[in-house]
Amino acid sequence: MRPRTILSALAAIAAIGILIVLPFGLRGYGLYVLSLWAVLSIAAMGLNLTLGYAGQVSLAQAAFVGIGAYTTALLLQAGYPFLLGATASVLLGFGVGWLLGYPALRVQHHYLAFVTLAFNTLAFLFFRNEEWLTGGIFGVRGIPRPTILGWSTGKALDFYFFCLAALAVVSLAAWWLVHCSWGRAFVALRENPLRASSLGVDTSRYTLMAFAIGSALGSAAGSLYAPLLQYIDPNSFTVTLSLNLLLMVVVGGAGYFAGPFVGALIAVLVPEWLRFTQDFYLMFYAALVILVMAVFPTGLLGLAERLAGRKS
Repeated sequence: MRPRTILSALAAIAAIGILIVLPFGLRGYGLYVLSLWAVLSIAAMGLNLTLGYAGQVSLAQAAFVGIGAYTTALLLQAGYPFLLGATASVLLGFGVGWLLGYPALRVQHHYLAFVTLAFNTLAFLFFRNEEWLTGGIFGVRGIPRPTILGWSTGKALDFYFFCLAALAVVSLAAWWLVHCSWGRAFVALRENPLRASSLGVDTSRYTLMAFAIGSALGSAAGSLYAPLLQYIDPNSFTVTLSLNLLLMVVVGGAGYFAGPFVGALIAVLVPEWLRFTQDFYLMFYAALVILVMAVFPTGLLGLAERLAGRKS
């Protein structure tokens, strides 16, 4: 086993240990921030599959988080179990994502970004205007936290570990995906679609799959986001969230498996650390992001890989 692989494995084990032990020293808001990191990591992981591995630009991930959140919230309030709501959310996200992938067969790059941006706007307008279903601007209130096999996640600590368990399951599935033939096809599609097609890769099919799977993970994150906040409204799923998820992928390192985890950590924690600056914290945060992207265009993990290459 190569030294770099050993170091990666040790880092992963250390991170898991910290994530298990750290919550016991936190209360209320601290547990909420950690749970939010886990939820957004799942959404960013889906975008990383679409953008980082398959090279398909998407500004619609917030729409799929919203689809998952509303689907799960409405089913929970109707008395259905969480697992049914989450399954319905993932399947709905997969189906809508598959349909959204069709424009990617004809347009690329910034044109595709505009198409997905338009879809995000359409989803936001649907959430806001269809009051009979979504509650409109009043949103959905009193979303219960799930009980899984007799385990109630009503307390903040219990719900954090539930989110962490969901993140672990999704991470294992995504790890398998990017290391199987599908993952190699996604990378080939990103690097050179014409060459991939000449080698027998069905580029149309894999483009649709990249959108569908990434969207399904966004909806999976939404199914956790709703009971985490216990209240959702259309303003939670604007293009701002899509841009924030894109920021997580790019800052962490697009195309790196651990990129979404690092990017979500930066996007969730840094604004909290900068709140002591009061009204100026968003300005400092934006300046920090600009600095990181100007100096490290391949993201923080890309920088780490370059530094490790120089030392070896």
